[in-house]
This record gives sequence, C-alpha cells and structure tokens, in this order.
Amino acid sequence: MKKTVYLSLGSNLGDRAGNLETAIEHLEEVGTVVRRSSVYETEPVEVERQPWFLNCVVAIETELMPKQFLSRVLAIEQKMGRGRTQPKGPRPIDIDILLFGGSVVDTSALAIPHPAMHERRFVLEPLTEIAPDLRHPVFKKTVREMLAALPSKSDAVRKWKPE
Repeated sequence: MKKTVYLSLGSNLGDRAGNLETAIEHLEEVGTVVRRSSVYETEPVEVERQPWFLNCVVAIETELMPKQFLSRVLAIEQKMGRGRTQPKGPRPIDIDILLFGGSVVDTSALAIPHPAMHERRFVLEPLTEIAPDLRHPVFKKTVREMLAALPSKSDAVRKWKPE
C-alpha cells in the first residue's frame, strides 16, 4: 500500500541548489515525487557558525515501510558525500523524514513525526506551501496552524532566487 511521505531537504555546502536537485532525482529510486515546494534560503539553527542553507520540502509516494525508507534515504545522503562528523554541522545534503502517512514511530533510530518540525520555520514554510491542511498525527494541528503559532522572530527564511 502506498503512503505519502513528506521530507525536508537541506544543503549548505557546495552547489546547494544542485545538491537539492540531485537528492530529488535519487529519491525517485524509493518512490514517486508528487509535490515539491519552492526553495528557501534559511539561517542555520542551533549550530549558527556555518553557511546558510537552501531548503525545500517534497512529498513522495512509496510502498516502503518506514525503516526501509530511512535506510534508503541514509544511503542517498552517504552517496552524496554526507559525513556525520559534527551534529547539525555543515553538509552537502540533509534529508529528514517529517511525516510518513499517518504513522507514529518512536525508536532509537527513527522518530516520526519529526520531533522538532513544529518548531522550525524552515520546515513549516515550505511544507505549508504544498500541504497547508495536512494534520500532525500527534498534535492534531494543521501545518498552517503550526506555522502561525511560531514566534514572528524565529529563524530567517526567505524564498530563494537563483542569481
């Protein structure tokens, strides 16, 4: 049975826009990308002394189960040069599973829904663009409602325009 999975993609090393496009192409190996947001330039969160990110959100339909899906996503990150030397540090690609159908998963290796998605403007802005009425399976709020609840001064997020 197909599930719709929402992913947040980010890149702040190398050809940031190219990295996002390459990751989306690779994601076609694990399902069908059915929607994608605009690209946003975003201020780093938590580890602030690093280059700004380009971020987007994609919706993908897949028949994989969450753990299989995670394994394939981690392989894409590794293939694209992602090392895990500094938590939250600079990286050519970061792919986070935000929502996986209506599933709730809480293991040491995987947490769905993403435990911080409701606090991150760089996730909620692009997610609102493609799925504003999608409901968080735990909080029962829509993506639009979660975005509206963020403090107005939370992390800088702006639509990106190539130069």
